[in-house]
Amino acid sequence: MCGRFTLFTDEKEIVEEFDLDHPLRDYEPRYNIAPGQKVLAVIHDGQKKRAGYMYWGLVPSWAKDPKIGYKMINARSETAHEKPSFKNLMSKKRCLIIADSFYEWRKTDSGKKPLRISLENRRLFAFAGLWDQWKKDEEERFTCTILTQEANSFMENIHHRMPVILPKSQLEHWIEPVKWKPDQAYDFVHQLSMEDLEAYEVSEYVNAAKNEGPTCIEPIE
Repeated sequence: MCGRFTLFTDEKEIVEEFDLDHPLRDYEPRYNIAPGQKVLAVIHDGQKKRAGYMYWGLVPSWAKDPKIGYKMINARSETAHEKPSFKNLMSKKRCLIIADSFYEWRKTDSGKKPLRISLENRRLFAFAGLWDQWKKDEEERFTCTILTQEANSFMENIHHRMPVILPKSQLEHWIEPVKWKPDQAYDFVHQLSMEDLEAYEVSEYVNAAKNEGPTCIEPIE
């Protein structure tokens, strides 16, 4: 799964990397983004790309209770094209969820140890995400989930699952304003090439979602 990540890269660099034509509203560097919090996402509205914030944890448009989002922070890419909660979103509500690293906890004899994981050759990247709009009475939320897949040879020594990270060349294609068949989205995800990752251990300070700041990413000596 993917349950925590970071985005603290300079705002200007984010705007340039994702070719946005507008500044980011209320951008704040984050070192410990957790489920239920706002994440920076990019969609295509049919005219242009739009960047903004969504809550992490998908609340389907038909849901009665928004608390369901805490159970839907990830979607398995192997089955998302078949599941009622995700099938239509794979077809027409795909998004980029911007990050510069993520955390995973490796099991050891002395307990779970947190590691910070990033791309070797690229500072910024995007998870493949799905999004939806939920309304009830006067309340409205835009929410999202991160697609996951089986761990590659690097990640399998840390955890058996990992987030789907989009190659730079496929960012535009993932969010193009074209309705795909759900199995087309499945095929797209499972034909993606994987980029090289690197990781190092960080302190258990990051374990608490309330903890923020550069301390979260400091390596254990």
